[in-house]
Amino acid sequence: MNIKKRNPGDTHVAVLMGGWSVERPVSLASGEACTKALRNAGYYATKVDVNQVTIAEVLADLKPNVIFNALHGKWGEDGKAAALFETMAIPYTHSGVLASALAMDKQRSKAIFKDAAIALAESIVLPLEEVARRHVMPLPYVVKPVAEGSSFGVHIIDYKSNGPAASILDERHIFGDVAMVERFIPGRELTCAVMGDVALGVIDIVSKGGFYDYDSKYAEGGSEHILPAQIPNEVYRKCQKFALQAHKALGCRGVSRADFRYDDTNSERGELILLEVNTQPGMTGTSLVPELAQYAGHSFEDLVTWMIEDASLDR
Repeated sequence: MNIKKRNPGDTHVAVLMGGWSVERPVSLASGEACTKALRNAGYYATKVDVNQVTIAEVLADLKPNVIFNALHGKWGEDGKAAALFETMAIPYTHSGVLASALAMDKQRSKAIFKDAAIALAESIVLPLEEVARRHVMPLPYVVKPVAEGSSFGVHIIDYKSNGPAASILDERHIFGDVAMVERFIPGRELTCAVMGDVALGVIDIVSKGGFYDYDSKYAEGGSEHILPAQIPNEVYRKCQKFALQAHKALGCRGVSRADFRYDDTNSERGELILLEVNTQPGMTGTSLVPELAQYAGHSFEDLVTWMIEDASLDR
């Protein structure tokens, strides 16, 4: 990996945040936290609340040396923003165009993970109306958008549910025309971050509300993070192995985070299943990647500095 040493005093960083996806509030929080850390590290950092119409013009006027991409969700995280940065020849953080697009599309990324021999939950993608009308998979199962993050639109359909997920028809703005239906994996929520070519630690996420939804992820006290995860050593190492395999299989760069379910309810060894890879992990006060980096000995300022030095084109 080619890390370019940049002098903070001579480096103007544009921190892109906000945007217009459903994850805008999270992106604003990530952007604020990263801007503060970059300024503390000595960088000249400018906050940019991204607007769909004028972003290229704003960047052309600012002429930053580097873009810190703190956008989450559609457009900011699916490769489209990276394509703009490439076109404007401004080095940027996180993954490039193709890796970002693949990771955001759960159906396509699953095909890549399968080829990499990473354990996955069985899933199908069907028209939204069909998923809303009938049970298309034995209970329990999960219904989720094919391309969305932060648990937006995720529904767990089990024996307590009043029929199939009819309410998704009211969430077409999140789902689009199709939905992914995936076998529900009971047990624990685990996550592991990758920084460059190194898998960091593994966190066991205990949601105070049962399901690790949007509020559990971002509300203060919404979940408890157990680091290091209290799981068998072989499962811990396997989680790190899968996270790094997935990162490389997609062609990710910089920092990524892999989310898993670990079913330890039926046997001692259990079942470890990769859910997805996030190429633009949250960087808020309750976010997992800064916590994992801290555990590995990297302060928040060290982390964002490393990301700026890692920034490049042709990612």
